[in-house]
Amino acid sequence: MEHLIMADTFNSPSLLQAASIPYYEGNVCLVTSKSGKRWVIPKGSISKGKTASETALLEAWEEAGLTGKLNRTPVGSYTYSKAGLSYFVTVFLMQVSSVAEVYPEHRQRLRKWVSLSEVNTLVHEKELLGLLQSLPLDFALPEKGISKAAKKADRI
Repeated sequence: MEHLIMADTFNSPSLLQAASIPYYEGNVCLVTSKSGKRWVIPKGSISKGKTASETALLEAWEEAGLTGKLNRTPVGSYTYSKAGLSYFVTVFLMQVSSVAEVYPEHRQRLRKWVSLSEVNTLVHEKELLGLLQSLPLDFALPEKGISKAAKKADRI
């Protein structure tokens, strides 16, 4: 059963967001924040009528140019505050199947593939880092299926 967190059915004082931890061949994909100052995972606000999983897939495409298969059950969640607002982020694992060279935010964000051991030096949001550190180091063992074009596009 799909995890159905929807913006219009969840009453929360926090703003609801969804994110993915895209993975391929033992690495996870991080993107820069809009300011370009922080490394984060692709995430965005859950629009009315959309599920958390739909939002996580859309954000992975828009912010990182990634498509793939999302695990149905969230791997976890984290909270953060920005500009006086609180955010609750539901996070899914996403097995990447393709990587695009051109995608909606390719001029606004950088994309970086890193091992879980490398996230310690790049991710500074405490709860997000804790979630990433909680993953078993072998969770993203090599997968088959990513296209040759995808490897070329991002030099995975």
